[in-house]
Amino acid sequence: MTSLKTYVLLIALAFTFNGYSQYTEVINSNRPGVSQSAFSVGTNVVQFEGGPYFLTEKHSLLYKEDKSIGADFAVRYGLLWPQLEINLEGTFQSTNRTYTNTISNEDSFSNFKTLTLGAKYLVYDPFKNSEDDKPNLYSWKANHKFQWKFLIPAVAVYVGANYDPADNPFTAAGVEGISPKVLISTQNNFSGGWVFVMNFIKDRIGTDQSDFSFILTLTKSITAQWAIFAESENISSDFYADNLIRFGGAYLWNKNFQLDTAFTFNTKDTPSVFGVSLGASYRLDFHKDKEVKDGTSAEEETERRENKARGDKKNKNKKEAVDFDSDI
Repeated sequence: MTSLKTYVLLIALAFTFNGYSQYTEVINSNRPGVSQSAFSVGTNVVQFEGGPYFLTEKHSLLYKEDKSIGADFAVRYGLLWPQLEINLEGTFQSTNRTYTNTISNEDSFSNFKTLTLGAKYLVYDPFKNSEDDKPNLYSWKANHKFQWKFLIPAVAVYVGANYDPADNPFTAAGVEGISPKVLISTQNNFSGGWVFVMNFIKDRIGTDQSDFSFILTLTKSITAQWAIFAESENISSDFYADNLIRFGGAYLWNKNFQLDTAFTFNTKDTPSVFGVSLGASYRLDFHKDKEVKDGTSAEEETERRENKARGDKKNKNKKEAVDFDSDI
C-alpha cells in the first residue's frame, strides 16, 4: 500500500509534471478555464466536468441587458491509446432580456449555446520516454530547475462535430444542424508548478457563424491542493467578437475530485460581460498500468526503482565512510 507521505508527494508533483504521461495519479481537469489541455485523461478513465454559471451582459448601443443562468459540462474518456480521448462538451443557458429604452419590454429564452462531440489526439510530447526528466522523489531542487526543453510544447489536435438546434437564439440566423470544429492545443509544463496552454480554434466551419478564436491559459499550483489560473479568450467572427478575461482557482479535494471557481469579464460595452462560475470535476478511474518487461506493473516498477535508489544512497554513504577512515 502506498504510504501517506508518498501519496501527498505524488499530488504535489502532479501539478508540475502531469505532462510526462497521459495518466496521472490525480485528476487532470480542463476546468476552471475553457481551454483544452494537450493531454488526455488516460486510458479507461471516465471523467465528468461541469458546473453552473451566472452571467450579466449589457449592450450600450442596443439598450438591452441579459441576465443568464446556465451550466457547462463535459464527459471525457480515454480510449484505446494513451494519446486518444473522446469527449462530449456542451453549454445550456437560460436568459432573461430587458430592453432599457422601453417600458416593461422583456423576453426570455433558453437553449444549448454549444453541443459538440469530438476526439483529441496527442501528436507530440517532448518528454515522452525521457528518463532524465521524470520527477525526482528525493530532490526538490532537481524538480524545480529550469530546462530549455520546457520551451518545447506538447501538441494535440482535435476534430469535432457541433450540433445546433433550429431557431437557436444563441447562434446566427440560419445556423442549424451539424458543423465541424477543429482545434490545435499546445501545452508547456514548466518547473515550479507553472503550466501554459494555448488553443487555436476554428468553429462552426462553413456556416454564417464561423468563429476563429484563440485561448491562452496560465496555471500555477500554490500548494499540493490549491492552484490559480488566468486566461484570455479572443473570439473573432461576423456574428460576435470579444476578448474575455478570466481569473480563478481550483481545490483538489482528493485524487479523483476537484472543485473550482472563476470570474469572467471584458473591457468593452457592446456588450459588457461579467460572469461567475462554480464547478467540479470527478473521475471514475479504471486505468490499469501496462506490465513492463519483467512482468511487473508500472507501480511495482516505480517501487523497485525507489528501493534501488535508497540502496544506492546507503552504499554511497558506506563508501564515503570507508574512504574517510582510510585517510586517517
